[in-house]
Amino acid sequence: MSLLEIKSLKLDFIAGDRSLRAVDDVSLAINAGETVCLVGESGCGKSVTALSVARLVPTPPARYIGGEILLNGRDVLKMSKQELQEIRGGVVSYVFQDPGASLNPVFRVGTQIKESLKLHRPEKANDEEVIRLLKLVGIPAPESRIKDYPHQMSGGMQQRVMIAMALASEPKLLVADEPTTALDVTIQAQILELLLDLKKRLGMSILLITHNLGIVGDMADRVAVMYAGQVVELAPALDLLRRPLHPYTRALMNSVPKLSGNLSRLQAIGGNVPTLGNFPPGCRFAPRCPIARPECSKAVPELMEVEAKRWVRCPYWENSATLVSPETNRVMV
Repeated sequence: MSLLEIKSLKLDFIAGDRSLRAVDDVSLAINAGETVCLVGESGCGKSVTALSVARLVPTPPARYIGGEILLNGRDVLKMSKQELQEIRGGVVSYVFQDPGASLNPVFRVGTQIKESLKLHRPEKANDEEVIRLLKLVGIPAPESRIKDYPHQMSGGMQQRVMIAMALASEPKLLVADEPTTALDVTIQAQILELLLDLKKRLGMSILLITHNLGIVGDMADRVAVMYAGQVVELAPALDLLRRPLHPYTRALMNSVPKLSGNLSRLQAIGGNVPTLGNFPPGCRFAPRCPIARPECSKAVPELMEVEAKRWVRCPYWENSATLVSPETNRVMV
């Protein structure tokens, strides 16, 4: 049984008398000990999908229209408030992209970690456990740093504190939503290495949300590519990086700077992600797609299993599939 299984999830945002579809028929599974990356441009529905795992999207303005979110076999969409409180942190924890905005500036970091312990492991809500968690995430001299306020720490250390808070409840699934976006390149690499190390040591699963394909090769077991609220490609990470099948995935990879090869102008994806309520008819990527045909605008393509463990939402994927050199897996973060 999968730890997390999202089945045909549909979520709308209500704006006046309009119902705007933000997540459209998304299906995704994560097994125990697995890392799955959810990638795509900003506005593709990645964060809304991730927040839906623990039903954290406010309702209203959101409304769950259909589907299931099975966490340890239990449907999150049918849980009571008490059941939701138990799984939030207890089964699934979150790490967000801006630790400075997530940490309370008027409380010491040790106090904030202890609050998380009180909710889920009250018997461990003491300084000794806080120090152990800070050591686990690589904070130097944790005995003194538990007395620090967030502003006394660097961005990288703040993010480590956020990870310590997320781990305080010993979750089975860690959702990391753009955890390195606000950090410089060196600290980004350290945080990603930390997540990999913690995954191995603690045996937890990770759902990593990112718009950067440069980190997928080292982090993910599988990758789900989202565009305009839909999953357009799902595949094992190395297979996707070596041979992307959907034209959108290919375009994303072409826009990533490489560490080797001839230096040239980056290949940008023309146009923009369509906004909610303004999705084009048929294939939502068709207006930006280099291989689009007139029939692409007539019907919404299905997500099809075209090869073993490879799913693509494009009937003309064979015209887009291109073998990528091994250097593509080593890209700039």
